[in-house]
Amino acid sequence: MTGLTVTAENSETEVFGRSVSELQTNVSITNMQATGTLKYLSSGAIVNDWGPGNFIVLKFSASDWSYYDSVKVGLEPSQGSGLVEIKNDPDKNGVFKVTNKDMQNFKIVLTKGNMQSVQYIGLSGLTCEGG
Repeated sequence: MTGLTVTAENSETEVFGRSVSELQTNVSITNMQATGTLKYLSSGAIVNDWGPGNFIVLKFSASDWSYYDSVKVGLEPSQGSGLVEIKNDPDKNGVFKVTNKDMQNFKIVLTKGNMQSVQYIGLSGLTCEGG
């Protein structure tokens, strides 16, 4: 199955009325491990929806999105949203609440016909600022 690339979203991009740089700094994904700093948010649209905490903003890219029947992503364990379908998401990015970087992983499920590929990105290398 062709791969999906996961990177940190551009720091200038706006999500929920905030620039990504207000949520995270120096975030990168290398060898299926996330590193960088997640800032603590105590107010704003994201907090209104998910409560105060640390959030990671990721960008997804693929050479051919039409290859997949489904592309689902999310944190495991989740804070309620579970895995979300991103294949038809127009901006191909997502904001995810990290509540325990040592217990949670970022999960990617790629489906093509009856074949499924599951990948995990570890979060233990992140630094989460306190509130």
